[in-house]
Amino acid sequence: MTPIISLSRSTLALAALATALHAQTKRAPLTIDDLFSYVEIRSAKLAPGGKAAVIATTRADWKHDRFCDDLWLWQEGRDSLVPLAQSGHDENPEWSPDGKYIAFISSRPIPFEDASESGEKQGEESKSSEKEIGRVWVISLNGGDAFPLYSEPLKTHTFAWSADSTAILSSVPEPLSKEAKETERRSWKDVARWREQERGDLLLEIALRDAIPAAKPFSIAETRKAEAEDEPKKENRADAAETLPKCARIVTRSKYAIGEIAVPPVGSQIAFLTNSISGRLEHLDAYEIYVVRTDSNRESSAIQLTHNEALERELRWTKDGKQLYFGVFAASGSLEGKYTDVQGRLYALDVDSRKLQRLGAAFPGSWTDYTLADDGKLFGLGQLGTEVQAYSIDESRSRRLDGASGTYEGFTAAEHSQRVLFRHSRINEPTELYLAEDVSHLASAKLITHLNTRFTERDLPHWNPYRWTADDGKSIEGVLLYPPGKFNAKHLRMLTLIHGGPADADGDHFGADWYSWASLAAANGWLVFEPNYRGSSGYGDDFMTEISPHIVSRPGKDILEGVDALVKAGIADPDHLAIGGYSYGGYMTNWLITQTTRFRSAVSGAGAVEHASNWGNDDETFDDAWYLGGTPWEKADVYQSEAALFQFDRVRTPVHDVIGSDDVRVSASQGYLLERALDALGIPHRLLVFPGEGHGLGKNPWHGYIKVREELKWLEKYDKVEVSQKAPLS
Repeated sequence: MTPIISLSRSTLALAALATALHAQTKRAPLTIDDLFSYVEIRSAKLAPGGKAAVIATTRADWKHDRFCDDLWLWQEGRDSLVPLAQSGHDENPEWSPDGKYIAFISSRPIPFEDASESGEKQGEESKSSEKEIGRVWVISLNGGDAFPLYSEPLKTHTFAWSADSTAILSSVPEPLSKEAKETERRSWKDVARWREQERGDLLLEIALRDAIPAAKPFSIAETRKAEAEDEPKKENRADAAETLPKCARIVTRSKYAIGEIAVPPVGSQIAFLTNSISGRLEHLDAYEIYVVRTDSNRESSAIQLTHNEALERELRWTKDGKQLYFGVFAASGSLEGKYTDVQGRLYALDVDSRKLQRLGAAFPGSWTDYTLADDGKLFGLGQLGTEVQAYSIDESRSRRLDGASGTYEGFTAAEHSQRVLFRHSRINEPTELYLAEDVSHLASAKLITHLNTRFTERDLPHWNPYRWTADDGKSIEGVLLYPPGKFNAKHLRMLTLIHGGPADADGDHFGADWYSWASLAAANGWLVFEPNYRGSSGYGDDFMTEISPHIVSRPGKDILEGVDALVKAGIADPDHLAIGGYSYGGYMTNWLITQTTRFRSAVSGAGAVEHASNWGNDDETFDDAWYLGGTPWEKADVYQSEAALFQFDRVRTPVHDVIGSDDVRVSASQGYLLERALDALGIPHRLLVFPGEGHGLGKNPWHGYIKVREELKWLEKYDKVEVSQKAPLS
C-alpha cells in the first residue's frame, strides 16, 4: 500500500500560531472551487494501544458525479496516511479488540460470480442491485484484500465486534423466504402496502473464521435446507435458516430496526438500540434500549431496559459490564418526562437495578459527544455559546479541560492507552485530526492529518461574536464574519444566514460545503450575520424550549432585532440587506420575508411554508407536533398563524429556492408550494430541484456546487438592482 498524503508534525498550538502568521501575509481569496475541495473527516478510531488509527473521509468525485467514502490508516512513526479501503463506498470502520482487523460497512460489489441464493449466475439486474447493499467487510492488518463477512443480499444496519475478536454481531432486516417472495410477487405485483410490508431485524453472530477467504474465492452463499418442509411459517416471515449465511447464528429478533450494538468487555449480555424500520420518526416506542444474553447458542428473547420519550444514542458499556452509558443529544427528547426538545444530555443506566443517573447535569450547555477512557473516566464534548470544548465529568459535575479555542469533535479514547484522538477547527482554521498523549495535553496535540491545507493558503474571514437584547430582555448571541480586509468595518452590505435545526448553533467552527458557505459569502464581499436565535442549543434548556409553540414568530423576532441592532450600530447598511437559510433556516427565511420588506433578496432551501401538510409528509411528526404544541386538529389556529403561506400577500422579496426531489425531512412538496405562491403573486423567483437528493445534498457534489453558485449570483443580482416596493409592512 503506497502512502499518498503527507502529514505535518505541527501541534495544535503551532497550528494556531501559523494561522496568526497567515493573517499578516497576503493570501489568495477563497473561491467556490476551494470550498468544494474540502475533505470531510467523518470518523476516526484509535487502535488498542493508541499507536494506529483508522480514518474515514468523504470527498467529491467530480468525474463520476458522486461522493467518495474512503478509509485511511495512520500508524505511529509514519509521516503519511496509508490508503486502507479505496472503493469509494467504505465507511463506519471499527477495530477488533485485539487490534488485528478492521471491519467496516461497504456497498462495493461482491467479488464473486456465484453469489445468489440458488448458486446460479446472477443477471445484470441482480448484480446492479447488489452494489447498493451495504455489508460488513473485514481487512487484516497483516495484509491482503478486504473480504465480505457474507455475500447474501442482506443490508447491514449496524455491527460490533465480539469481546474476544472471534466474531462479529450484525443486524440485518429479517429476510423473506423464496416462497414468501414469490407469493408476494404473485399477489401484489408492484403495489406497495404502506406499513404492512415493514419487517424487523435479526441480530446475527458470524464467526470470523467462517468468513476468512481460503486460497480460492470464498463464498458463503450456500443456504440451509428446511428441516421440515411441512412446518408452518408465519406470513411474510422467512424461515431464517433458508436464507441466512450458513455460518450465521441468530442471537435474537427485534420487531424494530437495530441501530446500535454494544458489546461489554466482560459478561454475557449484549445491548442494542432500536429505531424505526422505515426511518420515519413517528412513534417514540421504536427508540429504546434492550439487552440479550449470549451465554447459550440458542436464539434468545431480548429484554427492554428503557421506556421513555427520547432518542438514545452512542451506547457503551463500562469496563465491568454492569452499566450502560448513552446520550440523548439536542432536540431528541429527554428521559425525565414527556417529549421535549432540550439540550443534549448524558446518562448512565445500571442494567440490573435499572437505576438511571444523569451525568454532567450541572453543565449549562448541550452535550454533543462523549468517550470513556481506558481507566473508566468519562469525558464529554459540550457546546456552550459559540464553542464546543472538552470536559471531564464526575457524576453531575463537569470541568473544562485545558484546550484551544474553537470546536472539538469526534473525541475518542484508546483501549490500553491514555491517548485521545479528536477533530478540531475554528472559523478560519480548517478541520484536521489531532492526537494527544492524554486529556491533559489537548492544547499540544499532534496534527496527524493534513487533508485541508488548501484552506490555510486562502484569505479566510475574521470574525466576532455579537450580542443584542430581544424585546423581552433576553440576551441573544450570533456571529459576524467580515469580508477580507474589512474586519470591524462599518456600513457593510449584510447577508443574514440562518442555521438549521433549530437545535444547533453557529460558532467558532470551520464550514465548507453547500450548507456551510458563510466564509465564501464573506469572500464575495458580504458581512455575514449568523444569529443563534431562540431554539438554538448551547444556551440552556429554557432558551431552546421558548420556541414552542411559536415555531417561527418568536425566533423571527430575535433575528430581526439582531438586524436592527447591527443597522443602528452602523455596522450593516440598511439599504443592502439579504437573507437566507436551509432546512429550518429555510423555514425562517420564508417566514421573515412575510414580516418585512427590508431584504433585497432571499436564498431559501428545504424550508416549510405550511405546517399541516408538512406534518403529514415529513419524517419527524412527533418533533413537529412538539414545536407547534400539538397535532393539526388539536392546534389548528397555531398551525395557520405560524405558517408563512397565509401571509404571502405581504411578500415583496425576490426568492431563490432549492429542494431535493426525494426530501422527506422537509417534504419537497413545500418547495413546490412556495414556488406556486410566488408565481401567483408575481414575485421574482426561481426554484431548483435536485434529482435523487434527500434533505442533505449528499448524492452528487455538483448539486451543492450549483446551489451555492446560483445563490451567490442571486444575491449579487438583487443587491445591484432596485427592487419595486409596494406598501411597506407595519
